[in-house]
Amino acid sequence: MAEGDFWNDQQRAQAIVQDVKTLRGWVEPWDSLTARVQSALELDEMLQLESDENMEQEVDREVEAIGDELESFRLRSLLQHPDDFRDAQVEISAGAGGTEAQDWAQMLMRMYERWAQRRGYSVEVLDLSEGEEAGIKGAVLEIKGQYAFGFLKAESGVHRLVRISPFDAQARRHTSFASVFVYPVVDNDINIEIRDEDIKMDVFRASGAGGQHVNKTSSAVRLTHIPTGVVVASQQERSQHKNKQTALKMLKNRLYNIELQKQLEKKAEMDSAKQDVTFGSQIRSYVFQPYTMVNDHRTELKIPDVQKVMDGAIDPFIEAWLTRGSNGDGAA
Repeated sequence: MAEGDFWNDQQRAQAIVQDVKTLRGWVEPWDSLTARVQSALELDEMLQLESDENMEQEVDREVEAIGDELESFRLRSLLQHPDDFRDAQVEISAGAGGTEAQDWAQMLMRMYERWAQRRGYSVEVLDLSEGEEAGIKGAVLEIKGQYAFGFLKAESGVHRLVRISPFDAQARRHTSFASVFVYPVVDNDINIEIRDEDIKMDVFRASGAGGQHVNKTSSAVRLTHIPTGVVVASQQERSQHKNKQTALKMLKNRLYNIELQKQLEKKAEMDSAKQDVTFGSQIRSYVFQPYTMVNDHRTELKIPDVQKVMDGAIDPFIEAWLTRGSNGDGAA
């Protein structure tokens, strides 16, 4: 058997295994939900024969829980793209505005970390560039969990903050921006060719907190993919080799996403959230003063509890965006 045939067979086998996992992820929750509904119906039949206050309360709790589980299942049914099941890389970049924008970027980073914790997902910081005074210039998070990309793809775009700046001695109201891009994490079995001659590697000293190695050894790695101009960097590990491997993984995800977008464009499936990402086309505004409101400009969903949203409660926005897409007015 030729080496190429071996790898093709291995990729097909891995694809089949993933298909089985995906199908099991639908069948098992559905079977569980069906069993709970049947059990609740049996309890209700018993109540019809003989009233029992404790049992009535139990049925009420179970009906509410079933409703929540059914809504979660319905939401997952909107995730039909082949990449939706994957983990996600979230790239956050501060816009113009110096310290204020960098602080906003860090607030968004915390928001996504809290969201992941609420769902039981794990978070790994792949890259972090700290601001001079406060906040971050940018960060790349890898969020691992079932359908992480499917949910978080709704977050790609420009996010706008309006508040009285804690960095302004005159307590004036400021508007700040940060961009968020979400990529699917590509498995190693997906064939994205990256030739050595197409990569320029630069090494530099890591910055910010990180231990004794910081600013002493050139462990941080920056990779530039010459044909596309895509640049990625990693400085979180002490080892230059580990940082290079992380950066290669990030680059592979970026190139995969570029190819994916090319396919979508050919099919005229333009994502409304993928409009020109400029500071005049924000997808969501977070207002802290003079009133509190988070407004999603794509779905017109408004939530007045801005602090709750910043603590990771962004599911209503994700659900509204996915539902809008399923109705043919978006691109879920």
